Amino acid sequence: MAPVPRAVIDAARRLTDEDEIQAMMAESVQRRFCTTDLLTRELDQAGRNGTALPRKALAPLLAGARSVAEADAGRLWRRSGLPPGHWNVPIFDANGTYIATPDFWCDEVAFAWEIDSLRHHADLDGHRATVARNARYAAAGIVVLQTPPSRLRTEPDEVQRELHAVPDGTSPPAAGRRAQARRVSRSTAHATTGTTATATPNPPKVSVG
Repeated sequence: MAPVPRAVIDAARRLTDEDEIQAMMAESVQRRFCTTDLLTRELDQAGRNGTALPRKALAPLLAGARSVAEADAGRLWRRSGLPPGHWNVPIFDANGTYIATPDFWCDEVAFAWEIDSLRHHADLDGHRATVARNARYAAAGIVVLQTPPSRLRTEPDEVQRELHAVPDGTSPPAAGRRAQARRVSRSTAHATTGTTATATPNPPKVSVG
């Protein structure tokens, strides 16, 4: 039986749909069957034949995305021209109390972006967890935008307008949030650029406040 990374890449090379390849890779990583580094190594060993699409599908996962929806969101964010951020970074308040692990976090404007699917938030427990999470965001003064995955493809232009509107630095509240984030970045030992430092497989936690 082939090792999981090889099996995933072998299957990916036979597929022609980028979403299907990305979903398969993301599931193998999320379920801890392998890592993005191991998938990259397997691709490198496989050569060029039939690896162009798998390499393209893997790129967002290497940047921290955990799903096809997050990969779609990453493309929209890059097109928006907004400051860079990180995927799935745990954030904490000034007392070290856990707030949340947003799908995407932009430290410069203290902004959290959640790609909230109906599948994971519609049942009672999921709904309660989402309400509690949003309450923690509000208590910490963090702006959060919730976007269903389907809108990333059906309404990309509207989502981009929402992204620009929420962390708009021209408004006094947003300007205050940016100032707060910069104060945090100077006082957080983990940071090298803002509070989120550089992208790593195990990103540093972020302190807010």
